[in-house]
Amino acid sequence: MAGAKIFQITGYQNSGKTTVMERLIATCKIHGLTVGTIKHHGHGGFPERISVQKDSEKHRLAGANVTAVEGNGILHIEAQKSSWELEEIIQLYNDIPVDIILVEGYKHHGYPKAVLLRDNEDVDLLGELHHIEAIICREPLQLGANVPLFLLTELEPFLEWFVGQYVYKEKDRK
Repeated sequence: MAGAKIFQITGYQNSGKTTVMERLIATCKIHGLTVGTIKHHGHGGFPERISVQKDSEKHRLAGANVTAVEGNGILHIEAQKSSWELEEIIQLYNDIPVDIILVEGYKHHGYPKAVLLRDNEDVDLLGELHHIEAIICREPLQLGANVPLFLLTELEPFLEWFVGQYVYKEKDRK
């Protein structure tokens, strides 16, 4: 994993994060990358055991080589302690050979990220976060942002941007 790229997909609940993650995972796989994913279970309580309906299982089905979900101190790659920080989970991935780690959630962490906005009410989130590299909206919004803006209903331009920023640059480093 040494030197694996890390990219976050962030936003409020029900903004489309898992949908974008599934598409990103599949896109990375098409381009020959091994993918690790980390999901923050931000709904309170312990994450449920893996089932087809859960986001981490959707990551696996989309092609992720390794997945993890954390919530309330439970980490599925099954390990338990009082709580897990994102950096600790990333450290666990050090011995797992992945090219890229895609993180769903953990919006206040300082990794490069795309922020999903459901509507104008979510725009305040942009002022709270750092390292925003792209914005994905459900509807066209006038934001005046200095980063690319994409529509959730038309993800191909975002995926092309991502490939140019993360896949080709990753392959060039090897």
